[in-house]
Amino acid sequence: MHELLHQISTGIVNGCIYAMLALALVVVYRSTHHVNFAQGEMAMFSTYIAAILIGADVPYPLAFLACVLFAFASGALVERVVMRPLHHAPVLSVVTVFVALYVIVQSAAGLVFGYETRSFPSPFEALGTDGLLSGHEVGILLTTVAVLGAMTAFFRYTRLGLAMRAVAVQPLSSQLVGIRVSRLLMLSWGIAGAVGAVAGMLAAPIVFLDPHMMSGIMIYAFAAAIVGGIDSPVGAVVGGILLGIFENLAGAYLVGTELKLTLALVAMIAVLIVKPQGLFGSRSAQRL
Repeated sequence: MHELLHQISTGIVNGCIYAMLALALVVVYRSTHHVNFAQGEMAMFSTYIAAILIGADVPYPLAFLACVLFAFASGALVERVVMRPLHHAPVLSVVTVFVALYVIVQSAAGLVFGYETRSFPSPFEALGTDGLLSGHEVGILLTTVAVLGAMTAFFRYTRLGLAMRAVAVQPLSSQLVGIRVSRLLMLSWGIAGAVGAVAGMLAAPIVFLDPHMMSGIMIYAFAAAIVGGIDSPVGAVVGGILLGIFENLAGAYLVGTELKLTLALVAMIAVLIVKPQGLFGSRSAQRL
């Protein structure tokens, strides 16, 4: 029984990391209806910035803030320089650019920081208990709840968040009533970059820091966003946690660690077949 509870609790923690990166995917999708396949690599690159600062004896809170600000600026810059000229481009062109960004950012990280694996500190060791979770795992849970709560409050109760929701649903109508659509799209990419950076800093103490550290997590995050609903922040979190529990239990009791990812993708396909919009996604209708 203790082993089962341990597998479930570990799955929840892993799922929270998937959920954090899935939240970044949802923010971009809600504003542009595209999936940024380079989101994980952008998060990885930002985490390296924090690692460099921490190695230079900068206090962790300041390094964390610098990482998030760098990620925000990077996300906004990518939208302004790369994605905005492709606003009316075919979907295949946009997907090609995302794949190219994935390769470019990963290669740039290896070129600048090297390919050796590095350890990364956790600020949550003091939260350690004698129970099922370590201090860092407790910190991951608390951070996920805090980020989800902050994003929910931002999109629901602030004028800027409401404007971003309006742009996501009706960009042309929003522009007609005076909303600066281009600026809000850039802001959405910045927020997605910042949330992704938080996911990177939470994952690095577990998987260690190297240019490939977010590749597998990105696949799980994409699956989590699809399962929960690609346009639903709550769905991203629920999908990430459910996927984390499922793949952990399946890896421990059914297929082993080698096939966990395959089984998670099979679960994603099953959800799409039964409910294409995901568990919490909104159903779209088109007038013929």
